Amino acid sequence: MKNITFSADGELIEAARERARQENTTLNEAFRRWLSDYAQHREQVLEHDDVVRELRGQFRVGRRLSREEMNER
Repeated sequence: MKNITFSADGELIEAARERARQENTTLNEAFRRWLSDYAQHREQVLEHDDVVRELRGQFRVGRRLSREEMNER
């Protein structure tokens, strides 16, 4: 694992540490999770786009249902 150094406002860092404590974790672990999410964002967007393409046309939106259709089980 590599180490990196960032600069940030001291009050912001302390507020982030406090939030991490409230979530029973460390600022370091919270940053690792954020970094992982940030790095995988494009991949997640592409996966979501694939799902949307697969579902496209399978649902009708805005069509008014008849009473019989609403009561079907």
